[in-house]
Amino acid sequence: MMKTLKSKKICVVTGSRAEYGLLKNLLFLIKKEKLFKLQLLVTGTHLSKRHGLTVNNIIEDQLNIKNKVDLKLKKDDSSSLANSMSHGLSKFVKIFEKNKPNLIILLGDRYEIFIACVAATLCRLPIAHIHGGEITKSLIDEAFRHSISKMSHLHFTATNEYKKRVIQMGEKPENVYCVGGLGVDNINFSNLYSKSELGKKLKIKFLKRIVIVTYHPETLKKNSSLLNLKNLFDALKTLRDTTIIFTMPNFDIESMVIYNLISKFTSKRKNCYLFKTLGQKKYFSCLKYAELMIGNSSSGLLEMPTFKKFSINIGERQSGRIKAKSVIDCSPKTKSIIKAIKFSLNYTNKKKIKNVVNPYGTGGASKKIIKILKRKNFRNLILKEFFNIKF
Repeated sequence: MMKTLKSKKICVVTGSRAEYGLLKNLLFLIKKEKLFKLQLLVTGTHLSKRHGLTVNNIIEDQLNIKNKVDLKLKKDDSSSLANSMSHGLSKFVKIFEKNKPNLIILLGDRYEIFIACVAATLCRLPIAHIHGGEITKSLIDEAFRHSISKMSHLHFTATNEYKKRVIQMGEKPENVYCVGGLGVDNINFSNLYSKSELGKKLKIKFLKRIVIVTYHPETLKKNSSLLNLKNLFDALKTLRDTTIIFTMPNFDIESMVIYNLISKFTSKRKNCYLFKTLGQKKYFSCLKYAELMIGNSSSGLLEMPTFKKFSINIGERQSGRIKAKSVIDCSPKTKSIIKAIKFSLNYTNKKKIKNVVNPYGTGGASKKIIKILKRKNFRNLILKEFFNIKF
């Protein structure tokens, strides 16, 4: 008589709209796989009214949420974030002890993912980390990301260079896999809106061109947002016959300063719009029809190159990350931003990137992860040995 295989319980933690967007296709594949049982844990800004209650996007996608952890996000200062983290840590531990997952999957580098990782470590649970080995030198997230990698047992990186960096941190090569970027998967699987449909959904009558702007804090630089945004606004004022769509910044230190400044700017100018959340389909549709993307979001590096469009990367938030030739780095000075905009809108320059290669791959990352997880014995992962590199 054949023995029935017991489903492996896989807990995936999501804490923000951007990270959920990357995880979405993987979540559906885990849900579909008979060998696995998905435990979806939702936390962070998903549960914040101020950030558009993006938990509703997950519910609309018909993914069952196993647990919610409200971090009681209030202010965006260090003390308030520390309180939220300590509150969340004890909640995560209790949930993990009750649900007894066989594996925890975490993506990225944010504080809510870091505390979920600490909780899983305390509960002696194996952890799989996605998008490790990357560098963002002006962010607190840099330290969180590498710390998560060191507490993890399986690693799924977006490029071979990032794979090498994770191994350099002492992780065993046989547990580090380069699968490519998950964002590309989601673009490939999205049935995007036509331009007219998108306009109706957003209630916008588009002008000649569309520009997407996403600007987040550089969390290791104090009080830099005010001047940088003023310079960005001055540069945007030079655009004519342009619909400008802003997306809300991540919940980080100084994020509310940025949100308030953008809100004030968009309220006073015609054809400028601020959205707390667009949802993945509307967001990718915006990227498809946009002339360019401006700001300092990782989306400009991970996803915009797939659409063969320019993205202007301002400042040092993404400094250290691998970039396509369609990504233009510039300083947060007005003249520098204007110069980058003019270069991006030049017809000859646009033709040159029609065949640009996205360094994060062409898709298939989620399927690769599933294939690897199916053959792994999670129990054998928990006891780690440091991998020494011979110099």
